[in-house]
Amino acid sequence: MLKAVLFDMDGVIVDTEPLHHKAYFGMFDSVKIDVTEEHYQTFTGQSTINVCKHLCDHFSIQKNPEELVQIKRDIFKELFISDSSLKMLDGVFDLIKDYYENELTLVLASSASMQTINNVFDRFDLDKYFKGKLSGADLKASKPHPEIFLKAAQTAGFETKNCMVIEDSTNGIQAANSAGIFCVGFKSPHSKNQDYSKADKIISNFNEIRYDTIKNIL
Repeated sequence: MLKAVLFDMDGVIVDTEPLHHKAYFGMFDSVKIDVTEEHYQTFTGQSTINVCKHLCDHFSIQKNPEELVQIKRDIFKELFISDSSLKMLDGVFDLIKDYYENELTLVLASSASMQTINNVFDRFDLDKYFKGKLSGADLKASKPHPEIFLKAAQTAGFETKNCMVIEDSTNGIQAANSAGIFCVGFKSPHSKNQDYSKADKIISNFNEIRYDTIKNIL
């Protein structure tokens, strides 16, 4: 029986990807590295520190990964304040309220930093709907490792068999799969070149997983 829903954030609740894209490429320019769009797409679902560790190794950058993280976050922070295009994805707020009103326990499990998560939750007044928020940046391993979803299930207070994950990325879907949690793959219009083959259910509209539709899905 479904008792808890574990939400990814980027590409599921909000589309911060354009802001992250601008921030990452601003950081790439700052440290003078040439990252292709194809290479960038492989970072989806990974924490910033792990991306920056990869970049330091791949490009033999003299700066340490933490310095790259800070450059990227400073650029993102400015964009978060100044870019008016940041909005919740169509239908997701109604879905969150639908689940909450039907007494499902909601937990946020995102690779974003807790600062970014809190900024998004404050901006859209989401805290009252969620029991907990987990940041992959605070964990030992990032998606596709299952750690974040296993901890999110613990935070929800239910066994993994009673949980469902909503994800939009290859790495996130793999993480849910490895955790043994039923995964809905959301084909977000903003998440390109992702592999949904390991998702248990694939959707392109949140109306497809309203409570009445999925309450007996497990």
